[in-house]
Amino acid sequence: MQDQADQFKEQVKSLEDQLQDPNVYNNPEKLREISQKYNQLKDLMRDFRQLQEINQKIFNTEKFLNEELNTDMINLAKKEVKLLEKDKKILEEKIKEQTKPQSKIDKKNAIIEIRAGTGGNEAALFAADLFRMYSRYAERKVWGIYIISSHPTSIGGFKEIIFEIRGQGAYQALKNESGVHRVQRIPETEKSGRLHTSAASVVILPEADLIDINIDPGDLKIDTFRASGHGGQNVQKNETAIRITHLPTDLVVSCQDERSQKQNKERALTVLRSRLLVIEEEKKHKNLKIKRQSHIGTGDRSEKIRTYNFPQDRVTDHRVKKSWHDLEQILNGGLERIIKYLETEK
Repeated sequence: MQDQADQFKEQVKSLEDQLQDPNVYNNPEKLREISQKYNQLKDLMRDFRQLQEINQKIFNTEKFLNEELNTDMINLAKKEVKLLEKDKKILEEKIKEQTKPQSKIDKKNAIIEIRAGTGGNEAALFAADLFRMYSRYAERKVWGIYIISSHPTSIGGFKEIIFEIRGQGAYQALKNESGVHRVQRIPETEKSGRLHTSAASVVILPEADLIDINIDPGDLKIDTFRASGHGGQNVQKNETAIRITHLPTDLVVSCQDERSQKQNKERALTVLRSRLLVIEEEKKHKNLKIKRQSHIGTGDRSEKIRTYNFPQDRVTDHRVKKSWHDLEQILNGGLERIIKYLETEK
């Protein structure tokens, strides 16, 4: 691992030089990208240093064992070596996980689609809670958040919201979030104090580049319409909203959040490419007869994957049959322990 540590040390130095470059400093997108890589490598270098310190302690303790004659001291030293070996193994696994090669898909940004399901207004409010949860998780990771399309309700919820999270490994971190999320709580509007169960579907897509998916313009049906606000009232006189239908697959994507028709079209095409990329990947896996080696699930939006139970302050992932407490902290973006656990179950 020492060779790896030396390589990462050189990369850290290179990134430090780039962060001092005015061209990078004045480019917010580039600055964010390099800052993310720098912070990841700094954390990795800290783990390497800790591993080096543990190895040195093991060496010193074993040397002491070879020279010590007192039985009690020998037993204490053996116990210390055992604990150090345990810490060493944990740290080596952590470094191995951080340095393993990522697939092309895993490295990509993530596009997240959240749609309110059963539960009316309460489902729409829950969809907004999920949007906030993923947004705050992204903020903790210093990732960018960009809304592609949204259909808000008058009480602060979302019928649907599609947004992008830009950051190295965003798709890898969030890909296991696809499926139906349920919430069990007493709505503020419920006078009788009755517990309600509502749901929202989450779909995680890898952002597809132009080189990943080439779309034939002849395969597209493009409709324009006026963007509308709460309650369906028109908020623009011009037809800036876009609806794109991909004729070979019947996939439909619409976008109305931007002020110009061109911007809405670009964002709609971004989502369409991502959906087509997922279809292509699924075909490859089927053709190669690759079966998923875990019980994480299919990622199908109809699969119930998680329940957020407010009365019991508990989040339960049904695929791995595990629960976590401190629900409020999780909904405020504290997803790390859940994401890490799901990764270990692969």
